[in-house]
Amino acid sequence: MKRAAVGRAIAIVERLGIALVYPIGNEPEPRSLWSELYPGRRMEWSWDADADPRVVEVWHLRERLARSHDVAYAKWFRGRATFFALPVFHALLGRFAAAGDVFSGLPREALVILDLLRERSPLSTKELRALADLRGKQHEALFTRAMKSLWTRLLVVGTGEVEDGAFPSLAVGATELLFEDVVAAARASVPASAAARLDAVLARCPAYARELDRAQAEIAGTRKPAAAGTRKPAAAGTRKRAAAGTRKRATAGTRGESLPAKERATPREPRDVPFSEPTRSEVFRGDR
Repeated sequence: MKRAAVGRAIAIVERLGIALVYPIGNEPEPRSLWSELYPGRRMEWSWDADADPRVVEVWHLRERLARSHDVAYAKWFRGRATFFALPVFHALLGRFAAAGDVFSGLPREALVILDLLRERSPLSTKELRALADLRGKQHEALFTRAMKSLWTRLLVVGTGEVEDGAFPSLAVGATELLFEDVVAAARASVPASAAARLDAVLARCPAYARELDRAQAEIAGTRKPAAAGTRKPAAAGTRKRAAAGTRKRATAGTRGESLPAKERATPREPRDVPFSEPTRSEVFRGDR
């Protein structure tokens, strides 16, 4: 990876304030490294032998960028790889500190992981699973929920990768250690210029503002973090209407009646879900 490519990516993050690595559903917002590096080019989420090599190149650029510490990296927005210009990162940490105790309400497993990272940062996710006794499929949901809660409050950051097995693992560190000066300053005060910069980013992309609001609500204790793999039960009326709609569609199908036009629409792209970045085996295939 050429140094010029890393420098260009840093400049993009500093200009945008917050940038994803890849676009969500190829939508123009939130803006991403991909959309800035390849404007107007549709990103095909494919990892087979015929995949666009630029997709993999951007993924490796993400690793170099995270390791630079010239910008901050976390799986913050909807659990996706997100980069922050340092003034914006400073202002976000200040907002979290102002909302209340940033450690309040964290899952027990998240506190264990954070204590491990305070002792030594960075650690690979593989090492964290082992040290926290969260290895295996039976602990996957607990580990994912713990990490999500830490990413959401920016208590941890990513900083490159670690070669600790067949495939590299993400290196994770405690934010208070890897960005010690920024965290200390954010707890004391936030420069007006940094606050204004964050406000401008949130105004341009309301989705970021909503993500911040949810995190602040969790810290303030007005919103409980959702457990991994769970959904809020639908209201009784909603369930009844959904069931009625299902019966109606089933009846229409047996009678040969046509469905409404909106239900005959072409298939939509897969719904965005947290932690949907490519797997290591997809990125680091032996035939690439």
